[in-house]
Amino acid sequence: MSATTPMTTSDPSTANWNRDSAAEGSGLAGFLPTRWSVVLTAQDGNSPQSREALETLCRASWHPLYAYVRRLGHTPDDAKDLTQEFFRRLLEKDWLAGVDRQKGRFRTFLLVALKRFLANEWKRAARRKRGGGAAHLPLDTAIAERCYQAEPAQRLPADRLYERRWALTLLERTMDLLRDEYGRAGKAAEFQLLKRFLTADKSAIAYAGIARDLDTTEGAARVAVHRLRRRFREVFREETAQTMAAAEDVEDELRHLLLALAE
Repeated sequence: MSATTPMTTSDPSTANWNRDSAAEGSGLAGFLPTRWSVVLTAQDGNSPQSREALETLCRASWHPLYAYVRRLGHTPDDAKDLTQEFFRRLLEKDWLAGVDRQKGRFRTFLLVALKRFLANEWKRAARRKRGGGAAHLPLDTAIAERCYQAEPAQRLPADRLYERRWALTLLERTMDLLRDEYGRAGKAAEFQLLKRFLTADKSAIAYAGIARDLDTTEGAARVAVHRLRRRFREVFREETAQTMAAAEDVEDELRHLLLALAE
């Protein structure tokens, strides 16, 4: 990922986005965005699906949290231990019981909970023997560390870095969904060719060249690019909405995420 990811608030498809370097390079292609239905399932400790739901939440959000802990000055090993311990306690201490869907963004709840954990318990957590019998998710910290080192040179404050990584992960998920969608439709090659035009200014797109590459007409090429850009906006909005409590908050969240990507 480049040092900056400029993006306008009016058109998410103008993100400075390169899926190969972002999703494949970061190892986050398997990200599953936090869904409130999953959160509510994880709240019910008596549910047989509770553990699976919590693991889904962990896999969806551990990378932004790891980056936050690293930015506070912890070593990679300690950041891994602290992130794992945080999620372990999230389940064992029933912290999810405090999540209220009507109170807004799940990412905000996670960050507040992590801050409390670090302030009150990180020393004891850091002293735990690594892998000391506690259930935890295998975190690929080698990949996470490479992503962390590639973050902006101006070294964003931890809170802003967390929000940037959250936004990037949503973008990566969006691109994966689009790639799968086009693949199922037998248009994997078309997606591979057209995805770079998600970042291009419309006036700079050479439709004649696209038409040659797709072996189609210039008009059809124009429609194909327009359709992908529109679908990108739709899917990105849908993925963002799934992390929100109220539909009316989605537009505000989109603006917030796009600003975070522009850091």
